[in-house]
Amino acid sequence: MTQTITCIEDLRVLAKRRVPRMFYDYADSGAWTEGTYRANESDFQRIKLRQRVAVDMTNRTLASTMVGLPVAMPVALAPVGMTGMQHADGEILAARAASKAGVPFTLSTMSICSIEDVAENTDKPFWFQLYVMRDRDFMSRLLKRAKAAQCSALVLTLDLQILAQRHKDLKNGLTAPPRLTLPNLIDIGMKPRWWTAMLGTKRRMFGNIVGHAKGVGDMTALGSWTAEQFDPTLSWDDVKRIKDEWGGKLILKGILDPEDAEMAARSGADALIVSNHGGRQLDGAISSIAALPGIVDAVGDRIEVHMDGGIRSGQDVIKAIALGAKGVYIGRAFTYGLGAMGEAGVTKSLEIIRKELDLTMALCGLRDIQQVDGNILVDRDPWPSNRAGTRVSAIG
Repeated sequence: MTQTITCIEDLRVLAKRRVPRMFYDYADSGAWTEGTYRANESDFQRIKLRQRVAVDMTNRTLASTMVGLPVAMPVALAPVGMTGMQHADGEILAARAASKAGVPFTLSTMSICSIEDVAENTDKPFWFQLYVMRDRDFMSRLLKRAKAAQCSALVLTLDLQILAQRHKDLKNGLTAPPRLTLPNLIDIGMKPRWWTAMLGTKRRMFGNIVGHAKGVGDMTALGSWTAEQFDPTLSWDDVKRIKDEWGGKLILKGILDPEDAEMAARSGADALIVSNHGGRQLDGAISSIAALPGIVDAVGDRIEVHMDGGIRSGQDVIKAIALGAKGVYIGRAFTYGLGAMGEAGVTKSLEIIRKELDLTMALCGLRDIQQVDGNILVDRDPWPSNRAGTRVSAIG
């Protein structure tokens, strides 16, 4: 019996059935109590839209730009580590789906398919995400590889200087390489679609690292290398150095506080992403959508503001745009699709979000995404305590 897919939640349920538990949980979990992870999604429900009637709804368009680059809608695929473990060749499949949909795909440093793999198997430029690592020579070579692959923007992650604890990963034995315990092997054996596809690909290691980082020739050496590579000394001087070395479009990911947003605006970067790493770092932090208005107020037009975290529908996208974001990123939404149905699932996730965004915009009385602003909201100031210059309070 064929399942009718109507929303992102349908894809999530299907992915949970088809992807081994350790990899599904890696994507679908947060740090510690997962309170911030849940708030990212639930806080969108506090924002209410104004329905308008008797307006012309014909000739609608979602076309926009992100960091000056044209997009079919203001949505990008976020960098997700180990995407290639949600489905064989996952990064390649997701990049292809994004290309067809006219939206950017962002490749994670911690991807299974390498920069070169994605470049060789896609026909449009993609974005690359970089972590600041202790091995500066390796970082420089990563940047050169991204330039050679003609990546059109660099997304620099700032909120992973140290790694927070994620309980599910520890319980599932998700290490590098993963621990193949008896429960894990049994679980994998019960996911035939997944393991038969994985048997058909040669891409099962961290392609950007294994064979490229000094002393990392296989997965066995990767674990110890990764554990000591994230750099806790990261500073704004590093951001400037990377900006100068990259020389192209630069997006700073992981901004959640107006003071940091101010520093990002001064850095000369093209955009910042309001993000709490999907609730996977500081548990108890404010949700991304709640932080967004205060950061927009803080930086004005000096730097383009994007956001990620909790986007599960087109309604979520338009709410973020109404609160000042120029673009949003989806991570879990597309990985659910990938795990559920491969490339077709990523395409489906983007189609769902596009249709919901388009129809919601129309029902709010607008025909052009460029016209969306706070006027479509019932309450234009849903989090007044989060404004720049005031103390950020918890959401009740």
